[in-house]
Amino acid sequence: MTDQKPADMNDVAPTALKDLVGQRGVVDQVAVALEAANADGKKMDHALLVGPPGMGKTALARVVASEMGTELHGVLGQSLVASSDLNALLLGARNKDIIHVDEAHELDREYQTALYLALDQRKVLLQGRTKSGPQSIPLADFTLLLSTTDEYGLLQPLRDRMKLTLRFEFYKPEDLASVVRMRSRALGWDVDDDVLPLIARRARGTPRLALRLLQSCRRVCRAEAETAITHRHLLRACDLEGIDEIGLGPTEQQYLTALADGTTRLNVVASLLGLPARTVSQVVEPFLLRLGFVVKDDQGRRELTAKGRAHLSNRGNNPV
Repeated sequence: MTDQKPADMNDVAPTALKDLVGQRGVVDQVAVALEAANADGKKMDHALLVGPPGMGKTALARVVASEMGTELHGVLGQSLVASSDLNALLLGARNKDIIHVDEAHELDREYQTALYLALDQRKVLLQGRTKSGPQSIPLADFTLLLSTTDEYGLLQPLRDRMKLTLRFEFYKPEDLASVVRMRSRALGWDVDDDVLPLIARRARGTPRLALRLLQSCRRVCRAEAETAITHRHLLRACDLEGIDEIGLGPTEQQYLTALADGTTRLNVVASLLGLPARTVSQVVEPFLLRLGFVVKDDQGRRELTAKGRAHLSNRGNNPV
């Protein structure tokens, strides 16, 4: 036994439902499902985890496995590129184990079909194993968790076989501040209390971004041979990464500037940013639309709102 401090953020990730902050609707659903499973001596029901990236879907999968006292088998949907990959994943699970497929909408439709058929039949067919034809191998009674940012990218029959739908929402600033506080304490990092809400404000409702910014602050702090993370370290970290006071990065700031002269079409904005139009619409714009800084019409034209213009004009007067 040693007194060595945790070396990584994931070393102190939550392992119990009681340690999860925010997402109360999701946590309550899972708590009921776990209690029912334990009462019946069965596995937890299959579940679909839906929500934006960075909301803690993978963290919840780890917690479910921990609460069930079973093994977690995690994989990215896009990494399952052959039937043998899917079969190995399914056959590697034991009763009550958790199989978590992240970015499940990236799973090829052929394998989505094979997956829901395997759930129905509780077996997989291995082609060419015997002279008499495919070999049928029974599956353990595992729990399947499918995480996705695009639930309608999954086949309807597969979605229908998920008994629970857990919908993750953006976090409130006070919940994000609690996430950062709990993680910094678990890591043994000293953080000034006034820094926590400032990190939360810049995290765009996303725990992953809040923890990444905390890590950046820590990096600046240690580079300066100091031990307590202060407001100055936060400002320096944001300056290095080009993050403004509400969490907009350089590309989003350039996007707002590109619209400063008036209504602009998506392809023009994309050209000015040097990015594919799809990247602009799916990655750059969503947070700006959620903030109410930008509106778009049916002709694909983008325009700054009064809020967007106010932020753009005030940006130079605000500290990072």
